Amino acid sequence: MMGSGKRLSFGTKAKQHFFKSLNLQECIEPAGKREGLFTATKLVCSLGPSSHSVAVLEAMLRAGMVAARIDLTWGGLDFHRATLVALNQAMVNTKKLCAVILDTLGREIMVRRPCEFCPDGWPAHPDPVDVAAGQTITLTTCADVDATADVWPVTYPHLHAMVDEGDTIYIGRYLGAGSDSASLYLTVQRVEDGDIICKAQNGAVMDGLMTVFHMERSTDSLHNLQNNLPLFSEYDMQAIAALGREFEVDCINLAYTRTREDLRDARLFLDSLGLMTTRVMAKVETRQSLLNFRGILAAADGIVISRGNIGLDIAPEKMALVQKQLISHCNLLGKPVLITRVVDSMTTNPRPTRAEATDIANAVLDGVDGILLGAETLRGCYPVEAVATIAEICRVAESVFDHTSHYDHLMSAAEEMEEVVRAAASSMAAAGGRRSATAAGHSADGSAGGLRGVAAAHAAEVDDDMIPSSNGSPAASAADVQGLSAAKGSKTGLPGSFTNLQGLMQSSSYASLQAAYQEVHSFAVFGGAGSHSVGGGLQSMKGSTSGGTQGKSSLAPRDADLPFMNMLESLASSAVRAAGKVQADLIIVYTATGRTAQLVAKYRPPMPILTLVVPRLVNDGIRWRLEGK
Repeated sequence: MMGSGKRLSFGTKAKQHFFKSLNLQECIEPAGKREGLFTATKLVCSLGPSSHSVAVLEAMLRAGMVAARIDLTWGGLDFHRATLVALNQAMVNTKKLCAVILDTLGREIMVRRPCEFCPDGWPAHPDPVDVAAGQTITLTTCADVDATADVWPVTYPHLHAMVDEGDTIYIGRYLGAGSDSASLYLTVQRVEDGDIICKAQNGAVMDGLMTVFHMERSTDSLHNLQNNLPLFSEYDMQAIAALGREFEVDCINLAYTRTREDLRDARLFLDSLGLMTTRVMAKVETRQSLLNFRGILAAADGIVISRGNIGLDIAPEKMALVQKQLISHCNLLGKPVLITRVVDSMTTNPRPTRAEATDIANAVLDGVDGILLGAETLRGCYPVEAVATIAEICRVAESVFDHTSHYDHLMSAAEEMEEVVRAAASSMAAAGGRRSATAAGHSADGSAGGLRGVAAAHAAEVDDDMIPSSNGSPAASAADVQGLSAAKGSKTGLPGSFTNLQGLMQSSSYASLQAAYQEVHSFAVFGGAGSHSVGGGLQSMKGSTSGGTQGKSSLAPRDADLPFMNMLESLASSAVRAAGKVQADLIIVYTATGRTAQLVAKYRPPMPILTLVVPRLVNDGIRWRLEGK
């Protein structure tokens, strides 16, 4: 299965839609808004000053909100605590459940400005700053400088070591639309000590919390240095610990996820707080996270495509393709994927633009699992209307989603896994003898690999991510950034640049074959390849190569049984198929951890899924508690 001169690649067909009738009259008829109508695409709403009261939260729950996002980037702990108390009361009043998601501050860089607190406890900046196009703005890393109209201190003390002359720095309002009056693009003119002297590319009125984003200077690789801020800020850790004790926190959105190691560190931190059942969603926000996406996807419980930031870090013409590929990868592994920034205009308007409405519908048809609302519900003038409008757009798009095509596509991918396992096992056995001739993940002869199937989709992903972070750990010192700054003049990229990634993808070395093992294992764990014959044999496949065995592998192609699905997913896929054939109105799933329901949802049945949770009594050594309640 190994070819020469070919890059590892994997193709997947786009999701399709299906019109029962081409009668345009039927399309333009009103959909008929009905309260409580089922929506398969889940709506996550950011809570803030506009959605702080019980009455508004009740209306949002009735309109379709199923998860509440508490963004730790802005707002005090007391405000967020009061918001969650109001949410609990709203759930009681409406008899509707709502998940709680904490979104971390993480590695965010901000402009340091004095703020005042509103009567409800929300922080605000009273004085907006007017910036004219061509104006000189100085970003300073000096801690003792106060903000003025043209001098803005930033919260990261080593930003000056990361930038070069000609770089673009984006300054935007917290949860800004990107195209509104509070979006500013600066061109770096020069760097003097701790000051970055910039020229404004456009005029703007900067209001509220101002965030800083260093846009990637390269068009096809990773040249920018990455800041060495920790994965969790001190406030993140305090807030997660405090709110996790008082409320049931269902998910953590991990801001600025760079590598799979970030997910492992987050999991260890949550476990140390006793939040073992809290899921970790990785936010894809930078080009580095894109280049390391396969490892991130394997370790995360779900993905949030942060389109505001990722749209700044890649070329505009590539954004649609990036979004579709990320969604397809998540669909294949059955992991939930959410997108952000869908109806920015509804922050101030009661109706979305035509482009926004089309964007939502296309995302649903592509296979997105949820929509995350930001400023629209946090500080917008029409939070309830935004939820109701998006829910209705999603319902209409779901009515033409081709469920049969999606089901067949996933089944074909699962069947192909058997061939992939056999091919990878055979190739690993052949590579065992030349392992010593392989160095740094590249083969001696430089030939390219051609693994087929789902494994090839992530074949560039090995144990360690290809694009390393500038910090080895959250405790990395400032010297890491300063030490790497010596390489800024080089235009060949950092040691883990896209060039090196291409080299690894073109390698037929042992490391690339290990990548196939990693992908097969990821697919098996999350309900693709079987966890019995195939999954059990994966360890044998890995062990046969690590032990120096040559010539044979315990998974070498033979006529032994290699089921391409484990028992749990076989039941889930069969249930979806049976429900479709009998045109059932509901699928009922008994579960303790939610995995069974997630596997059923992976195949996107046209009818709702009712999950009956069976709580488990567990003991942490001190007290008994119920999980899954």
